Amino acid sequence: MKALIKIGGTLLDDAASRHDIARQIAAVAASGVAVTVVHGGGKQMTRFLEERGIKSTFVRGLRVTTDETIDAVLKVLAGSVNTQLVAALGMAGARAVGLTGIDAGIAFADQLDSELGYVGRVVSSDSRLLTTLSEAGYVPVVACVAGGEEGQVYNVNGDSMAVAVASSWCVDRLVFLTDVPGVLDANKQRLPVLTVADCGKLIATGVATGGMQAKLNAATDAVGGNVGEVQIVKGSDPDIVTRVFAGEAAGTRVIQ
Repeated sequence: MKALIKIGGTLLDDAASRHDIARQIAAVAASGVAVTVVHGGGKQMTRFLEERGIKSTFVRGLRVTTDETIDAVLKVLAGSVNTQLVAALGMAGARAVGLTGIDAGIAFADQLDSELGYVGRVVSSDSRLLTTLSEAGYVPVVACVAGGEEGQVYNVNGDSMAVAVASSWCVDRLVFLTDVPGVLDANKQRLPVLTVADCGKLIATGVATGGMQAKLNAATDAVGGNVGEVQIVKGSDPDIVTRVFAGEAAGTRVIQ
């Protein structure tokens, strides 16, 4: 089985949470699953910028990325956040390798919107390096930074990056570790399984909005491509990664 696990930056900000998730991922990799990790780091980015007197501006939920901000993206996302996660995975026994989307064309992007500055939209993904590493027993850990055709460095939304890479690598399962227990219906009850059509209805009726709408759009893009299924789970739940790969029906599964 091939799997991609996308981790939100909030789950990696706390050392105990980071090491717990790393322990679970290492165990899944040791069981024979070929795992690639894609991670964010928005909370860490905001704190880093605030400490330097730089205010973060968001448009449609995306961080406006200036020259100053893209420098911070490299220092924080591709630097400290990535390295800390790789170190935690190594401590847990995994042979983790820290990467960005720029490495070997894992994520190639163009500018999403001039209003957003250096925010990219992934237009292609070359997964050959991921295959090479995973077949040799390594766990690639990819920060959400992509390259452009003229050498630009782009900040990329973590969910979009995960979908692009998962689709290129043709994974059997894409797991989003989030801060919610799954997708909820109008009565705030968890929906265990959703089809692409179900996702569309939740968005059209206004039940899924904001961050969850974005997650569902990403999930439907994934299963509409080369991804077998998507699972949206709460990353802070005890042993959630282990349970998901043991077959437990946690969170919400999105299927074709």
